[in-house]
Amino acid sequence: MTVEKEVVLPDIGDFNNVEIIEVLVKPGDAVKAEDSLITLESDKAAMEVPSPFSGVVKAMRVKVGDRVSKGSPILQLDVADQAESEREEKAPPTVEAEAGKIVAGEAESKPAAEQAAPSAITEPEVKPTPAPSPVVAERALEATEERTHPPHASPSVRKFARELGAELLTIQGTGQKGRILKEDVQAFVKASLKRTEQAMTGGVFAIPAQPEIDFAQFGAIERQMLSRIKKLSGPNLLRSWMSIPHVTQHDEADITELEAFRQSIKSEAEKQDIKLTFLPFVIKAVVAALKRFPTFNASLAASGEELILKKYYHLGVAMDTPEGLVVPVVRDVDQKGIFDLAKELAELGTKARGKKLRGTDLEGASFTISSLGGIGGTAFTPIINPPQVAILGLSRAQTKPVYLDGQFVPRLMLPLSLSYDHRAIDGAEAARFTVYLAGLLAELKRVLL
Repeated sequence: MTVEKEVVLPDIGDFNNVEIIEVLVKPGDAVKAEDSLITLESDKAAMEVPSPFSGVVKAMRVKVGDRVSKGSPILQLDVADQAESEREEKAPPTVEAEAGKIVAGEAESKPAAEQAAPSAITEPEVKPTPAPSPVVAERALEATEERTHPPHASPSVRKFARELGAELLTIQGTGQKGRILKEDVQAFVKASLKRTEQAMTGGVFAIPAQPEIDFAQFGAIERQMLSRIKKLSGPNLLRSWMSIPHVTQHDEADITELEAFRQSIKSEAEKQDIKLTFLPFVIKAVVAALKRFPTFNASLAASGEELILKKYYHLGVAMDTPEGLVVPVVRDVDQKGIFDLAKELAELGTKARGKKLRGTDLEGASFTISSLGGIGGTAFTPIINPPQVAILGLSRAQTKPVYLDGQFVPRLMLPLSLSYDHRAIDGAEAARFTVYLAGLLAELKRVLL
């Protein structure tokens, strides 16, 4: 005998009215507890929602394109009485604890380097939306009449409009039932800039549109859709690069002694099933440097006249996945030991590759580390992640001849690339920061003690 149960959307964090981009089951399918049912897409990532218990799908309550919030019905499930009673007795982890499955992953030191290839994800075909025509742009700009109801737009479009300073009440939507699309916001801003004849200096730059080129006339081509993560992060990266005066300070840290220390405690870590990489040590050194130079653990106020110094140390660690780059956050790193950090980084990496990161796993970072050490390279220019004012890039450590005490000796050198917001940080400060950080890495045992 079975009992019909209604499955509803659990608490997935600070999200509301989220769009369903994939329905992973259909009536008649047998599902187990924790099997994925649907995939949601917020303005930050895609998340899969798991089933709270085992059973057979009787009826679907949603379809692709629907928008749901906490408590929205998803489907009807036939559950065996015995299975249900066992579920209640065992009281497994709450659904909300496992609800968010992020489509792109940020692994540990793989920020742009940890390309652990998880299982492939089948994405629905998305047709590129053509650029809005001048007529659409003009209509979007002229739609300034007073409205009697709130404009219809998705959370991601609302956020996009806020970041560009565009008022939704003045934008005419071209989507279904007048819904405002991202293209409408872009058209409105483009038309506004075009009408502003004054040359912009030190502010927003009006960039000419990329001309459409038929590359097939030169030879064979293949079109490949960007992953959802890349489509979401691309505009943010462009905005950061254009709006923040980036400067990158390069240096090297002698980690010869650190490597010897890591090797000496590696077996102890393995006994606890912990993979001990360089990253936890770098994180501890970075926290010590942030305490010494608090302007790097800060954000510029919206007015641009104040620097908000943060008393907490939450470090974002860029992690690479087949779907793109994500940056989960390790919180209160100043209160955790090396083994604790190594274990947490491994767990975040696993969640990222398994698409189980939640929105809260990606928020609140005060500083970011992007490590390419697992891939290679000698230096790079990491892009700052606003509202932060700095980001540290790590490249592959190499053994080099270093002149010490009158002779050249082999030393293991770690390249450091610190990008910083020149509005908040001077070049001299950045140089002192990297020199101090390199010194800590050279003698990190003092920090750990």
